[in-house]
Amino acid sequence: MIDPDRGPSSDSDHDPGLDREQPTVYRPAEDSALLVEAATETAHGRVLEVGTGSGWVAERIADERGLRVIGSDRNPHAAAEARGRGVEAVVADLLDPFRADAFDTVCFNPPYLPTDPDNEWGDWMERALSGGESGRALIEPFVADVGRVLAPYGVVLLLVSSLAGYDAVLDLIETAGFDAEVVREESFPFETLSVLALRRAE
Repeated sequence: MIDPDRGPSSDSDHDPGLDREQPTVYRPAEDSALLVEAATETAHGRVLEVGTGSGWVAERIADERGLRVIGSDRNPHAAAEARGRGVEAVVADLLDPFRADAFDTVCFNPPYLPTDPDNEWGDWMERALSGGESGRALIEPFVADVGRVLAPYGVVLLLVSSLAGYDAVLDLIETAGFDAEVVREESFPFETLSVLALRRAE
């Protein structure tokens, strides 16, 4: 589960409306570790981590698999912190800037907390945590577009929380033309986290 109080980033800079005491970059948590476990077993070829945050997951994949990993994040503070770890990181909205068939492995730990629009707090941590009312606000466009950037025989590693509606996510995956396999799963009192390996349906 995401914990917004895991500690401040060193990259709070001068973003208007941000208290320098507030964290601006998502800190690695249980979901991050689960994605690393799946990726270090499954990732191959050219790797993209969408929503790289601090770059911890991308760094671990690169170190443990010896692969080139690109990180992307819409948060410029996150991209800066990831670059500080040695990750090639760019500021990007999901998959928008990447060309077709560019990656053999795409990893994504999306923001998935269902959030009432009236209670959103409008800073970088909210963007790192909130999945909109359904929890799937970023999962839906990601799943719809990831096939474009995925090379033939590539794999997508998508972390899914039960809070975001597991069956609804599976429906999105099937509609996008993928088969899904659970490669890691861990249950907590408040949610179950699953890493799904998506491959193009035969």
